[in-house]
Order: sequence, then C-alpha cells, then structure tokens
Amino acid sequence: MKSTRSHTPREAPDARREGFVRVRGAREHNLQNVDVAIPRDVLVVFTGVSGSGKSSLAFGTLYAEAQRRYLESVSPYARRLFHQMPVPDVDEIDGLPPAVALQQQRGTPTTRSSVGSVTTLSNLLRMLYSRAGTYPARQPMLYAESFSPNTPEGACPKCHGLGRVYEVTERSMVPDDSLTIRERAIAAWPPAWHGQNLRDILVTLGYDVDRPWRELPKKDRDWILFTEEQPTVPVYAGRTPAETRRALKRKEEPSYQGTFSSAQRFVLHTFANTQSALVKKRVSQYLVSGDCSRCHGKRLRAESLSVTFAGYDIAEMSRLPLRRLFALLQPYADGTARSLEALRRDHPEKGIVAQRITEDAVSRLEILLDLGLGYLTLDRGTPTLSPGELQRLRLATQVRSNLFGVVYVLDEPSAGLHPADTEALLRALDRLKTSGNSLFVIEHEVDVIRHADWIVDVGPAAGSKGGHVLYSGPLPGLATVEHSETAKAIFPKHGPTRRTPRTPQGWLRLSGVTRNNIRGLDVSFPLGVFTSVTGVSGSGKSSLVSQVLVELVTGALGQKVEIEVAEGEAALEHPVPSAVEGRIESGMDWVKRLVVVDQKAIGRTPRSNLATYTGLFDHVRRIFAATPAARARRYDAGRFSFNVNKGRCPNCQGEGFVMVELLFLASVYSACPVCNGTRYNAKTLEVKWQGKSIADVLALTVDEAAALFENEEAVRRPLTTLQEVGLGYLRLGQPATELSGGEAQRIKLATELQRPQRGHNLYVLDEPTTGLHPTDVDRLLRQLDGLVESGNTVIVVEHDMKVVASSDWVMDIGPGAGEEGGTVVVAAPPAQVAAAHPTQSCTAAYLAQYLRKA
Repeated sequence: MKSTRSHTPREAPDARREGFVRVRGAREHNLQNVDVAIPRDVLVVFTGVSGSGKSSLAFGTLYAEAQRRYLESVSPYARRLFHQMPVPDVDEIDGLPPAVALQQQRGTPTTRSSVGSVTTLSNLLRMLYSRAGTYPARQPMLYAESFSPNTPEGACPKCHGLGRVYEVTERSMVPDDSLTIRERAIAAWPPAWHGQNLRDILVTLGYDVDRPWRELPKKDRDWILFTEEQPTVPVYAGRTPAETRRALKRKEEPSYQGTFSSAQRFVLHTFANTQSALVKKRVSQYLVSGDCSRCHGKRLRAESLSVTFAGYDIAEMSRLPLRRLFALLQPYADGTARSLEALRRDHPEKGIVAQRITEDAVSRLEILLDLGLGYLTLDRGTPTLSPGELQRLRLATQVRSNLFGVVYVLDEPSAGLHPADTEALLRALDRLKTSGNSLFVIEHEVDVIRHADWIVDVGPAAGSKGGHVLYSGPLPGLATVEHSETAKAIFPKHGPTRRTPRTPQGWLRLSGVTRNNIRGLDVSFPLGVFTSVTGVSGSGKSSLVSQVLVELVTGALGQKVEIEVAEGEAALEHPVPSAVEGRIESGMDWVKRLVVVDQKAIGRTPRSNLATYTGLFDHVRRIFAATPAARARRYDAGRFSFNVNKGRCPNCQGEGFVMVELLFLASVYSACPVCNGTRYNAKTLEVKWQGKSIADVLALTVDEAAALFENEEAVRRPLTTLQEVGLGYLRLGQPATELSGGEAQRIKLATELQRPQRGHNLYVLDEPTTGLHPTDVDRLLRQLDGLVESGNTVIVVEHDMKVVASSDWVMDIGPGAGEEGGTVVVAAPPAQVAAAHPTQSCTAAYLAQYLRKA
C-alpha cells in the first residue's frame, strides 16, 4: 500500500526540482511502502507520535542507505571497524548525499573517555603544555603523550592513571566486630560452602572462631584479613574446635585438604577476575577508594605535573569549567596576554605555538559555550553525561569541522534541554545549514518543529497503525492535515487549561545538601502533590533530586543505595559516587515507600523484554500450560520460557538468531534456521491458545495482545496500563536492548501503576517526557495526576513547559549552570514562578509565555 501523499499542492512540482532526496517504496519496520521527497540544504524535522515510524524513515532508511553506499567505497577490511546498520528495505533512493549520524546514546562506560577526548580539546592542551609550557629548570621537554593519564609515559605509576586507589580495610571487611568468625564477622568472605571452608581452615590453624572479633589479638586479626600466605591444611568438616584438635593430634584422615585465602586476597582476586557482574558488585562493597597519595587524584606523573601554562598544571586546567577555560585562553589567542609577550621575546617559537594552539582551542570552546555546555569540565567522564549532553558535544565537533554537502541525521537533539538551551541548539543547527549541509532531525519539541524549514509528519498512530507520511512540506501546510497529532499540538484549537494547584499535605525538609555544584542547601519538597524541578542544563536539578533526595530517602527507609557496575567495563574506572552530604529534618513520617522511575535499561541482554519485565509473561505461560494439549503432554509453565532448555530451540539457545562470522566484513546476525527466529523448539510451538503459539503471542504488539487477552484479567491489566502510557505499539517480545531510555522509563512506570495504590509513596522521575510526542505527554500527565489523586507524591525533573504548568509546585534551580547554579531561585505554584523576574529565574519567561496561551 502506498503512503498517504503530502497535502501541500506544491509537492509534485517541488519533487521534480533538483536538490531533493527521493525515497520510493520504503518498508523498513512499520513503514507502509512510503514514497516521499525531502529537500536538501535545509532543516527537515521528522515528527509523529512515539512508534509512528519516523526513526525508521530517518535512521533505518535514509542514514542506513547513505552508510551502505559509503562503505561500498571502503576496503572490506576497513568495514570491520564500522558499526554497520542493516541494509534498509526500500526500492530506491535518489539524490542522497553522504550522511553523519548523531544519535542519543549513553557515554562510553569508562572514565578514561571524557569531555576532553570527545571534543579533542585534551589533545590540544597536551600539545600546548608540551611545546609552550613552563618547565622547571633543567627538566627536558616532554612529548604530548606524557600529559595523558592513558599512556605509560604519562600515567601516575601508583594508580595507573586512575587518580584513585582502591583498597580493603578491617572496617570495610568486618562491619560488625561484635560478631564471631563463626557468626560471619568477616562479611567480605564468600557465602555458602566456600566461606564455611575458610572458617574450618581457621579452626585447623588454631584460631578462636567463637570469640567476638574485637576481642581477638590484633596480630591474629591482621593475619586472617591481610596475609598473602596460602597454607594448605587438613579440614575436618562439621567438627567442633575440640574435636578438630583431637583429630589432628591422632592424625585422623581429614575430610579434605583446604587452602586458606585471606579476606583481602579473596576480595581483590575476585574483583579482578570474576566474569559475573553480580559477584563483582558484591565484592565491590568491601573496597574503599580514595585519592592516590602520589598524584593526589591528578592521574599524572610528577614530571608532567611540574609543567605549567598560565600558572596551572594540565590537571588543574582540565578541571576548570569550559566557560572559565575560554576566558583564560582567549588573551593568548588574540595576542593580548602579558605572558605571551615575554614568551615571544625569550622563545619566539613557543610564542607562535601558544597563540596558534589557543586560537584553535578558543574557537572550539566558543561553539561549546554557545550550545550551553560551559558548565562542563574537560576531565568530566562520559559516563556522567546525559545522552543529550553527549550528542551536543559531538554536534559541536561537527560544527567546527566545516564539512560541506553532508546530511546530518540527529535523534532528538533537544532531549534534556531547557528552552533557553534549545535556542542555543537551534543557532548551532543553523550554522551547519548555512555551511551548505542538510539536517534531518527527529524531534518532538514544539519550538524545534516551528523552527524547521520542512516537516515530514509520520503517522497517524504508532506501530501497525503508523508508517504513512501524512505530510511533507513547509510548516504552514501541516495545519490542514486532519489526522495529524503533530498538527493538533502545533496548531491547537484551544489553549492549555488552567488548573488550581493542590495544597501540600506536608513538607519533606532537607538541610545541608552538598553534591556537585550544590553547597550546603536547605530545601523543602511539598508532599501529596505534583512537583516539577526546573532549571537550565547543569544547574543541579538531577544532583538534588535524582541523587541526594533519592539517597537520603532510601537511607531513611532502611534500604541500601544500589550502585550499578556495568557488565564488561573496567569496574575500577567506574566513577565513585560522592558521599551523601545532607540530612532529612522532617517529613519522612509521610513517606512509606520510594519509587525511582529512571531511564536505565530494563535489561542488559535481548533475553529481557517488555513481557518478562512487567511480569505479564508469567501469566501468559500459565495460560498456555493450562491448555488441553499442554496438560496432555505434561508441559508446565516453564516449558513456555525461551530461557529454559526444555522449551527453547536447541540451535540458538532461545536467542532467535545466530551470528555468522565473516572474515573481512562485519558479523551478520540472521534468524535461526531451525526455529526461524521463534526461539522455541517445534514441540513447544505445537501448543496453541486461541489459535496462536507462544511465539505468535510474543510477536504481538501491546494493542493486539490487549484485544486477544480481553477476558484474561491477569494479562489484560498490565497491557491496559502499557497502553495508557503510550506503549501500545511495542511488541511483547521486543528485546530490552532495542528500547529507548524513554520507553524503558515508561515500562517501569506502567509496571508500578499495576500495583494497588495505597498512597504515601514518593515517585521520582528524571525527565519523563524524553522522546515523547506532545500527545504522549498528555497521556503521561494523566497517569502522574492519577498517582497524586491516590494520595502519593510525584517529583519530576523536567523541561517541558506543559508539564511544569500542570504541576502543583515548581522548584527552579539556578540561576545558571555549573558554578552559577546550585541554589533554589524560586519555589512556588506555577503562576507565581511565571511572575518571577527573568534575571532571577531563567524558567520564568518561558513558563509565562506558555501560561499566556491558556
């Protein structure tokens, strides 16, 4: 079926003009054989409700085809270095230039990747210090590599360039010294049999395992915890110390020979060598970290740190906010710095090098400042950056590259941006366009859509009900498209409804809050209402809400703060969280439970999916196990899990695909030839319910499944909730690895909404509107409003003015970012915040503008 054609009467003649990309027969994912013409050298916004197919058109079709054509010109060996997208399902694409993709993605999971490395500014600084730095007398010149903590020439020999040392202490391994060794005083030792084995070995060695730890001689405690000795001794399992002594005296046959390992050796060896993320996470809690005593956390050798420029060593300069770094280097770039004159006089070649390198650095920094990133520092690790921050860093690099004739494909560049920052983003996009490039941007933000030269609206709904191009043309023409949800948001027939804010039921008062750029802050959150925490990017919103508030409330409820250690990463490089500074003064009697709904993935592997995470798959498997065919074969619910041997395909082990290794090309994943991608063995698939196998059910969308399980309450309830948060288009078996952060967050919210509401819960959400079309934002607001009506408290970190205006209370953090933020500039109902002076609150003007439409 051909797509719905553009409603603008000028499309046909425009499509015949030069300067268009023409797509014919696009069928990627849910695209319905789409034909569309898109102009080059302008800003094109692809929009539509979540799941409508806009990403399938922009990334899955246009960018994928541009990459395929480019890689055809590259040697087969070099192609292995690229992350290759699948070949798109499309008949023909004409007029497509080379493309660069800037997608939303989390930072590299290692602190060795930083703002400086992403922007290449660190390379410039290293060259600056090497060629134009001030060296101590008689010290030879160092090459640029000596100023990098990631090279043997530069890394501090004690901490290997990490800046921190990790060790175990008696206190960390023995948290309760009133316990005996038999009572597991040494918490760092392994649980179960292995731990019992070590305790039995101590009995053989003559140590008292029934005396409180604190009463043991220090010499004994130190040996047990820290010795490098590994004696092998006979073990008499299950015997008392007295019985063991008699057995040793009589030289009886032991149960086995056991080898001792100190608690320190066990922790460090396990941490360094285990392949299990869970085991690594368990032993990491006994490690204590601190700044390296040799480099004092600066990560470099003493020789490298002895070289200065403008009075700073390179580590100190890398810790300056980019705004201050710009101000420091600008006089050198324009030639007005006094020290530059002396440098030119004494070392002419150093003066030339200093000016040229700082000119380059300043021009790069200028773009970063214009994108609202002046609060970042060069040594800030990429794992601590939001996807939006990382995308803007990459965007800045592209603006600086001065490429011409390229298509930039961007995925929601306004995600996580305050309206003030969005204006800076639009200026950067305009610079790329002015340089002769095309911008294809997937976007939901109304201000970005209004700024576009051309709109491609995909819909009308999500999943199988989407995949049509409803409109392709300049913005004014979109107003006439009847079935476009985007048109309703951009050209509303009615303004926003003003609502009366609810009255707080109490206050959660915090004092002395200190974290990142927040210093000694006293703050109060209203309870029993809906609060939006606003402020420009980097103002301290997430530090206050998603970090300190969550950690303090978690601790007050007697729960432990979970610190994630990602699989496969060098865990010692993982950023160490700051200690919680601050306390709760009052209000916890109102909070019975904390629910954090974040954007972290709902699973690390494709085996985790929407159906398994929400728990609805357990009910589905029980329904299949109750069928006559399953009962006759004595199949239980486990038979219908693709994670269990008896039910899954033996060839692909329930993965649904197999990997084909190609020597000089990227590995190819294809559907398993045995199960055809269904994940199950043939016998399991023979069992049907309502004419469908278990694999058929996993292939259904939430909307389709809701209709199928209409009379099955246990399955219908979670499906209905998923529909209410706008996820009706997702497949039940869609792997967790394919879900965006926003989709993962809404799945978590839907899972929580299934629970019976008893009130007095505190819900914390960080930018829940990320990736949401304005229509989906309305759905989300209805769900959050329902939580408050049920007697709960909802606190969101948010930039969307529709959400802020719908709140009962607004807390604006600022007034600026980084060092200029970290304080509550205004806290009041929305109308009062909107009335604040713009110099006091950056949010006030944008909120006032939104409320004026009401």
